[in-house]
Amino acid sequence: MERSLINAAELDLEDKVVSINRVAKVVKGGRNFRFSALVVVGDHNGHVGVGTGKALEVPEAIRKATQDAKKHIIKVNLLKTSIPHMVIGEFGAGRVFLKPAHEGTGVIAGGAVRAVCELCGITDIRTKNQGSNNARNTVNATIEALKKLKTAESVAKLRNKSVDEILG
Repeated sequence: MERSLINAAELDLEDKVVSINRVAKVVKGGRNFRFSALVVVGDHNGHVGVGTGKALEVPEAIRKATQDAKKHIIKVNLLKTSIPHMVIGEFGAGRVFLKPAHEGTGVIAGGAVRAVCELCGITDIRTKNQGSNNARNTVNATIEALKKLKTAESVAKLRNKSVDEILG
């Protein structure tokens, strides 16, 4: 998959902290504690990114995670308020099932998946988290699922057909 370069400075990004973890490294003199943060950024218009950061203090970990998320922004193919088709994303032991929903349904999703969907700009969707409920695996599985989404135009072009033939 080719990676399109998206300039984060041009987008009006909002960030949401999904999880903060205290992690320990055991050394000769005892334990060294640090904080790891998982942050999702998005513009509510089809752009979303996820990043992680680790530091001695929580605010510094969040800042690092936000910078990392801005480096990993993807463009998502959306319909008006939902996604074009069902898709399953997998990352590690985490599996996320995303299903389009009619207008007015709302975001039916767990915490980590909800953050990604809302910041992406999806307002109507049904999701099911299967396998791991680890926040990192869940968020990454959601991003993988959103990368797989295709528009009717791109499918028609691949099959050398018109959009009307694809949609029936």
